[in-house]
Formats: sequence, C-alpha cells, structure tokens
Amino acid sequence: MKNLIAQFAKFGVVGGIAFLIDYGVMVFLTEVFGINYLISATISFTVSVIFNYLASMRYVFTHKEDMSRRREFIIFIVLSVIGLGLNDLLMWVFTGLLGVTYLISKIIATAFVTVYNFVTRKIFLDAGNQQ
Repeated sequence: MKNLIAQFAKFGVVGGIAFLIDYGVMVFLTEVFGINYLISATISFTVSVIFNYLASMRYVFTHKEDMSRRREFIIFIVLSVIGLGLNDLLMWVFTGLLGVTYLISKIIATAFVTVYNFVTRKIFLDAGNQQ
C-alpha cells in the first residue's frame, strides 16, 4: 500500500505539470485565438499527452520487460484517446449543457480523467512487482 501511495504521489506531480500544460494551452488558444473551447481542449490535451507519456513511463510506472516500447506507446495513446473522449464529453456536458464556464469544466473533467488515467495505466502498463 505504501508503494501505491508513493506511486500515486509521483503520478500527481507528473499529472500536475501535464495539467498546467493542458490548461495553459487551452486557455491560450481560446482566449488569444478565439478557438472554440472543445477544439482548444482537444489540442491542449494532445500536447500534454506527449509530456505525460515521457514523464509517466520514466518516473511513475515500471516498464514491462516483455512489452516493446512501441506497444507501450500505442497502449498509452489508446488509453489517452479514451481519456480525451471522456474529457471532451464532460466539458461539453458541464459547459454546453449546464452553462458552467469552460475554465471550471476543465478542472472537473481533469479530476475524473486523472482517476481513469491512473487506474488504466496501472493495469495495462505498469510492471509493478513483476521485476
């Protein structure tokens, strides 16, 4: 349990930095260029996934020796695309349907997607105690 808590803390740090990248790019694209918040959120999420992959697989999760880096990356991307869908759906519900500002919707969506990301990456990508 102690290892899981430590791993989740590392995930939180990496995720926090990825969130700052994601949120910053989204706000920049929406406010400076007038891009629709869902398009901005999709672009910013994609940008942050690149950082998140590199940092997560280096500092948070243990590489599975029987999995190629190519397969690992593909799984990470597939899980991230599902997370992106969840992110955009939640933002649309909160902003498009409920009228919550996109700035708050992004924070709410991120909370849900963070849990999804940790659980799915732990299941599909982490070697855990296998080594």
